Amino acid sequence: MALKTKAHHQSSNHSSVATSIKTLKLNLSVFKYSTWLDENQLRRTGPWIAVGIAVLLRWAVSLGPYSGMASPPRFGDYEAQRHWMELTLHRPVREWYSDSSKWWDLDYPPLTAYVSLICAYIGNMISPEWFAWKSSRGYESIEAKLYMRSTVLFLELAVYFTSIFAFTARWFSKQNWTHQHTALVLILIQPGIILIDSGHFQYNTVMLGLVVWSVNCFLDDQDVLGSVFFCLALGFKQMALYFSPAVFAYLLGKSIRQGFFGCIWKLIKLGSTVILTLGLLFAPWSHTLPDILQVLHRIFPVFRGLYQDKVANVWCAVNVVVKLREMFDIKQLVRFSTATTMLAFLPSTVMLLARPTKRSLLYGMVNTSLSFFLLSFQVHEKSILIPALPITLLILDEPAVGSLFITSATFSMFPLLRQEGLVTPYLVLMGLWIWLTAGAFKGTPTLLSGFAIANIFIIFSMHMAEFLIPLPLAKYPDIYSVLNALWNAACFVVFWIYYNHRQYRQYCQ
Repeated sequence: MALKTKAHHQSSNHSSVATSIKTLKLNLSVFKYSTWLDENQLRRTGPWIAVGIAVLLRWAVSLGPYSGMASPPRFGDYEAQRHWMELTLHRPVREWYSDSSKWWDLDYPPLTAYVSLICAYIGNMISPEWFAWKSSRGYESIEAKLYMRSTVLFLELAVYFTSIFAFTARWFSKQNWTHQHTALVLILIQPGIILIDSGHFQYNTVMLGLVVWSVNCFLDDQDVLGSVFFCLALGFKQMALYFSPAVFAYLLGKSIRQGFFGCIWKLIKLGSTVILTLGLLFAPWSHTLPDILQVLHRIFPVFRGLYQDKVANVWCAVNVVVKLREMFDIKQLVRFSTATTMLAFLPSTVMLLARPTKRSLLYGMVNTSLSFFLLSFQVHEKSILIPALPITLLILDEPAVGSLFITSATFSMFPLLRQEGLVTPYLVLMGLWIWLTAGAFKGTPTLLSGFAIANIFIIFSMHMAEFLIPLPLAKYPDIYSVLNALWNAACFVVFWIYYNHRQYRQYCQ
């Protein structure tokens, strides 16, 4: 009888949550558009339209400036990515992480290097001068830029887009098609990732797509295959570590529930998978200890400091008043930031370990990645895209808070985007996102809708002030970047509290 009562309670609770979500989603413009497609029997056409719009937005943004465009002597991230293709094409594998040319050292894990080599090999067949050793540094012909932009888009279509299609099909398998398509559209037009990868120029969607593929496998209980994909994500960009506590707790929690021998066997399979996958990726540098240490030194460059530029995290905000980097040395800051980060994600991982459900996995990924962003060592402003991934995947589960977070995350990167001449794409994509998600706040609690209004007001006010009183201000040259970081750091702390609370609610159900 008790079991029946508990099952009935869970069923009614799930039903009430689904009903409230459906009510909210009916207010979204994208949901109404998806309903129109469904009513006109355009289900097969809808996904192609979504992909077409998403590709068009990316290509339009890619026609604009990028990091370091025509900015010698070091240029920027575009040149870094181009140089890694040059490096991997012309230097022996074992020298990729020890090259002494002092020109954009390779500081991402081996899978990035392997992908760079493939891109360089194809590009070299088209035009050898694009990646000629040393003489191609700073090379920015129209044809070379077209090729580089095309590699970003192709890899995004191959890895990220396919993973999102697979995720929406799984996550909304028990709901109607309109829910699935609404989520698909919103995830694909998330403004932050478009502005950074197609504008600024990076390959973040490869790492994020591999993470989503791992989640897809976990949703299908294919934990070994999911571990392979997650290791590949780690092997592409080390920032995938932001998700690792949640993934580890989830898999360990599932293993414990299989009994003693079942647990041991599953842990052996998962451990062997991780060792084998990472071992194969790092194999060329595993012959000697100095080689291994050199790779780790490049991938984890602690010498760069506690944070980079004016990032919207706790340490940058605190540093406005307390000059942490002047008071403590690097080793002390590394230890302290590591300890606080672990304390921050501990509640989330404990809940996930105790109740490893698939929904809790996504909430756990939000909370651990936000903990890393807010408190870990050497954080970039672009790292906000990492917690933005699971939050975007949950966009129809948390439509109001999710859309508000994406707005704040995109705004937090504005100083970087402004510096690179990407203000117009930023304004267009931000406006499009706010318009498409504004209906999510109808019927929400006053506190939440008030927070959203205050956030939009502050964003608008800061932009107006910056345009009306442009820099430099002699006394406060970084005032707008600092204000941006302070406001968004406070917002991200609020989001961290909220999503931990939501995970706790999931745990208690």
